[in-house]
Amino acid sequence: MLISGENGSGKEVAARRIHALSQRGDGPFIAVNSAAIPDDHIESALFGHAAEGVGGEDGPQPGLLEQGHQGTLFLDEISDMSLPVQARIMRLLQEQRIERVGGGVIQVDVRVIAATNRDLRQEIEAGRFREDLYYRLNVVPLYVPPLRERLEDIPGLVNHFLRQQAQAGLPERAFSPQALDVLAQYHWPGNVRELKNLVERMVIMSPGRVIDAEHLPEFITPEGAVVNSAKSVSSGECDLWAEVIAIDSLREARERFERAYLQAKMGQNDGNISRTAEAIGMERSALHRKIKSLGLA
Repeated sequence: MLISGENGSGKEVAARRIHALSQRGDGPFIAVNSAAIPDDHIESALFGHAAEGVGGEDGPQPGLLEQGHQGTLFLDEISDMSLPVQARIMRLLQEQRIERVGGGVIQVDVRVIAATNRDLRQEIEAGRFREDLYYRLNVVPLYVPPLRERLEDIPGLVNHFLRQQAQAGLPERAFSPQALDVLAQYHWPGNVRELKNLVERMVIMSPGRVIDAEHLPEFITPEGAVVNSAKSVSSGECDLWAEVIAIDSLREARERFERAYLQAKMGQNDGNISRTAEAIGMERSALHRKIKSLGLA
C-alpha cells in the first residue's frame, strides 16, 4: 500500500487506522521515518545484524522488520531511501524474507505500508526511485488530502487529540463551538500535525476546562490575520513559515524552505540559473545540482 499526501496531512494516522481495522490489528505497528535514519545505519536498523559488534551491540540484533512480524511496518518518506535499500525492500515484498547485515536469512510475515510527500513518478524519472518498487507498493494507493480541503474533519480530530492528551495524564479540556468555528477559518499550512501541536499547546496553556476563541493564538484568529497583513507580511510568506515550523524533521523543514526559496529566486531571475546563482552567491554547478536534487529541474 502507498499513502501519499503533504507533510503533516495525517498519513501515519491513516496507516495506524488501517492496521487497527485489519486482521493484523493485534500485531505490532512499527513506524519508521526513513528521512530520520542516517544512510549508514538504515540497513542495520531495518534488517538487523548478525555479527557481534555491528551497530555497537553484542550478538545478533533483530531489525525493525523482524519486530513487525505478523504486524505492519510503516515506512514514512520512503522516497528518502537509497536505491540499494529500496532493492532490499523490493526483495522483502517478493520473498517475505530478509537477510541480516552480516548474514543470516530470516522469514518474516509483515505488511508494508509506505508513505511519501513527493511525486514518485517524478522521482523515478530522475533516477532516485525504483520503478518496480513503485508498482509493487502502489497496488492499493491512498491519497490523504490536506486539512484545508477537509475542514469538516477538524472537530473530530480535535476531540481525538484531546482524548490522547487526557490519556497521557494531562487535564481534560474541551473546545467551545466558537473556538472550533475559528479553527475552521484557518488555512492550516502545517496540516493535521499543526492542529495536533495546537491542541497540545492549548491543553497545557488554557486557564480553564473550556478553550474558547479568545484563548487561541493570534495567528489563528481572523483578527490575527489582519494584524499580519498590516505588518506587510504576505500570506504566502506566513503560510511557508507556519508550514516549515510545523515540520518535525529538520531535514524535511530545510528541504521545504530551500525548495520555496529557490523557486522564488528563479522566478525573480526569469528562470536563468546563472543569474540566480550570482544573485544568491552560489556556484552555478552547485545550484544546478541543488535544483535537480529538489526536483525543480
